[in-house]
Amino acid sequence: MAEPLELVIIGGGTAGWMCAAACAARLVPAGVRVRLVESEEIGTVGVGEATLPQMKDFNDFLGLDEVEFMKATQASFKLGIEFVNWGREGHRYIHPFGTYGRPIGEADFFSYWIRGRQAGVAARLDDYCFPIVTAWQNRFMLPNGDPADVRNAFAYAYHLDAFLYARYLRRWAEARGIERVEGRIIEVERDGESGAIAAVKLASGERVAGDFFVDCSGFRSLLLGSTLGVELEDWTHWLPCDSAQAVPCARSQDFTPYTRSTRRKAGWQWRIPLQHRTGNGYVYASAHISDDEAAATLLANLDGEALAEPRVLRFKAGKRKLAWSRNCIGMGLAGGFLEPLESTSIYLVQMAIMHMLTLLPAKQGIDPALPAEFNRVMDVEYDRIRDFLILHYLANQPDAPLWEHVTAMDVPDTLAGKIERFRHRGHVQAYRDGLFGPPSWQAVFVGQGIEPRAADRLADALSAELLEQRLSALAATIAHGAASAPSHADFVARHCPAPAL
Repeated sequence: MAEPLELVIIGGGTAGWMCAAACAARLVPAGVRVRLVESEEIGTVGVGEATLPQMKDFNDFLGLDEVEFMKATQASFKLGIEFVNWGREGHRYIHPFGTYGRPIGEADFFSYWIRGRQAGVAARLDDYCFPIVTAWQNRFMLPNGDPADVRNAFAYAYHLDAFLYARYLRRWAEARGIERVEGRIIEVERDGESGAIAAVKLASGERVAGDFFVDCSGFRSLLLGSTLGVELEDWTHWLPCDSAQAVPCARSQDFTPYTRSTRRKAGWQWRIPLQHRTGNGYVYASAHISDDEAAATLLANLDGEALAEPRVLRFKAGKRKLAWSRNCIGMGLAGGFLEPLESTSIYLVQMAIMHMLTLLPAKQGIDPALPAEFNRVMDVEYDRIRDFLILHYLANQPDAPLWEHVTAMDVPDTLAGKIERFRHRGHVQAYRDGLFGPPSWQAVFVGQGIEPRAADRLADALSAELLEQRLSALAATIAHGAASAPSHADFVARHCPAPAL
């Protein structure tokens, strides 16, 4: 009988315990020995408290009970992200987790909306999206499962306490066979012939050996970066914010089912409502504002009493040139960092986990095709999120030094081509791989003032009178459906109330 593969995860936190939980669900039952090494001496970053709908897929993959999970993590629901002052001062829009409109003819709905807008008979794009109309009213309901009902045309995500989520997954994973090893790593041993990682040595003298390693050590990137020398591909020329300050405040009465991002002179401020508090932070470019001024701006714009002093974080936008090198995969901050403007951090961990489960090598050796495919798909994930984030910065008013820089910068060819195609006839290509489909791009394009010059010609087949009737009826149906939903606060209080901390 072949010896079992020995897999070692370095670092806990959200990334480490998500990986461990997935291994507990799929690898441990198959005979793989999985150990996670972490030290109580080393803190975790834990800023990523807003998620995308794919996180529900991950929890469902594990078989977690949603109510139990939400109570354990003080979670609330999320229908999208509100952007305040992006595009122009005084303007706001929501990037929703749902679609715009319903089929009303041969063309896609967005093309009919373009035609209706140019004819002066269409309402705002927001009015044709159920999760947006619901979110504006601070309401929430679960999808009802009826594909013909507008109240089913959306997905949802969560706001959660990332520290509590990691702790919850730790309990879950350890109960299913994951071995946790406490200790601070003082040395990484490499195989003299292959250069692969052989073991990590702890301050206690313990040696933890393995066949395959997952680096979840955060910005240190202890294995992938420091030991194997995989360089970081620097994207700060496109995404120049390099600092953040985070602070919790008392929960506000404004218990929104959406994250808020407010543009500031040197970056942007986040607001994430949890059951027990509200998470806040200011992501900024240190070249354009001091830490003291950033902290003062953040504290002056909270909607509740600050519960701690602001905590400063430093980072660099980019990704490791290889996500898998030799016998090591980097996940989370160890593999790269893209600021949390679109809540993508946990998603990128999730994608790395799922691809690892598919491509994990045998104990006997690593087929070069496996890391090649892993690196390809992770490059696609990072590149497409990068372009989406750049669009947010590009489509703005140059009203401060940071914004003068980003609105005038050259952008990747992949993004420049997408902008031109959208301006021509509102076209957005749907991806086979990677995040953010057409509704996401449509939300940001239109929300930040980039609109098509014309609609798809197929939309011309509908008469002007019928177009106006169908657009009006659809907006009324969505408004009626949203009004039937309870308030977000009431729904959470009934469905998943968390214990007081």
